[in-house]
Amino acid sequence: MPTAFDLVFRNARTRGASTPVDIGIAGGRIAAIEPHLICETAEIDVGGKLVLPGFVDTHIHLDKACLLGRCAHDHGSVSEAIRAVAAMKRDFTVEDIYARGARVIERAITFGTTRMRTHVEIDPRIGLRGFEAIKALKRDYAWAIDISPCVFPQEGLTNDPGAEELLIAALRDGGEAIGGCPYVDTDPNAHIEKIFDLAQEFDVDVDLHLDFDLDPSWWHMEEVCRQTERRNYQGRVAIGHATKLSALPPDRLKTATERLANAGVAVTVLPATDLYLLGRDATHNAPRGLTMAHKLVAHGVLCSVATNNVQNPFTPFGDASLLRMANFYANIAHAKVNEFDACLDLVTDLPARLMNLRDYGISVGNPADIILLDTDSGRGAIAELPEVLMGFKRGRQTFERRLPMLFPPKS
Repeated sequence: MPTAFDLVFRNARTRGASTPVDIGIAGGRIAAIEPHLICETAEIDVGGKLVLPGFVDTHIHLDKACLLGRCAHDHGSVSEAIRAVAAMKRDFTVEDIYARGARVIERAITFGTTRMRTHVEIDPRIGLRGFEAIKALKRDYAWAIDISPCVFPQEGLTNDPGAEELLIAALRDGGEAIGGCPYVDTDPNAHIEKIFDLAQEFDVDVDLHLDFDLDPSWWHMEEVCRQTERRNYQGRVAIGHATKLSALPPDRLKTATERLANAGVAVTVLPATDLYLLGRDATHNAPRGLTMAHKLVAHGVLCSVATNNVQNPFTPFGDASLLRMANFYANIAHAKVNEFDACLDLVTDLPARLMNLRDYGISVGNPADIILLDTDSGRGAIAELPEVLMGFKRGRQTFERRLPMLFPPKS
């Protein structure tokens, strides 16, 4: 008796498999993965192309995306970019944030992202307007992407009266993680401690902006590791940017890597912003400012590569394509061909682990969140930067991209 499926993908290439398989979908979930499924249902023959469970973006700012034209964009440092956005966000409305966020989300969907953590600024200047817009976006685009809001104070916490109360309000109303930005606070360690206090109170993960410069003579990483261990929060803490790691000599980098691995603190590298804002004061031989995520992974540190900002003072370009970001990272990181699969891991399996997603992957029982790439291997995905041809969320098709067609002259 043939098994009942709602949809079957025929001749699908999964990562690491030597031969194509069929993937049967039932009730929005993956029900079978095996060669030559016997059934009578709707079929899509993917012709041996690569099937992935969708990209995972662990760090993006939807609330301040698409701000080109609203300021001069002549900013040369992190602090200048923060001030530029701070001056604009007082006038942001829920409708404005929603419209700009929707533009980025729709691009992300058509580039294959199926899960996303967006950082949302919460402070007395923006209030909860950004959070309200993100909640609406989360609801309205749930048919194609799972969006998880991470609330955080961009301009400080202990030095910004009213920010803590707003953070608490957002956490009570659906904030799924909490972040911070210790390097802009007058008391960075107190900032970190308060963020961990709130994380424990509301039982949410921690995802901090941290150590975002190239001066390795000081950092806040040690305090984050200490708090993580003190709270038994291993596996629930991530730090974004962490560009100081790129400025460490090998012996100090080895020590820092071991510290992060032992403390269970993950690292998210944000190539577009890190390269755009850092090293600008160099007259020659400018530093890349890029932390080598795939090398940290090889030594036990959980890492991801993510989008961060799209078309604003922090990064005045971007299209929310995580495949392009992984390719960009691989280029800058001098990744060898045999490391290309590890670079693809940085936008798929590893960020899913960072976000503690227990139901991610092409496995029986998991949601049928599936994308199809115009290549036949993970290595090809990084090397070729192929088109993302089709996407499905819980077994329902969400988009399709047609390949270009050539029209040679007739003989």
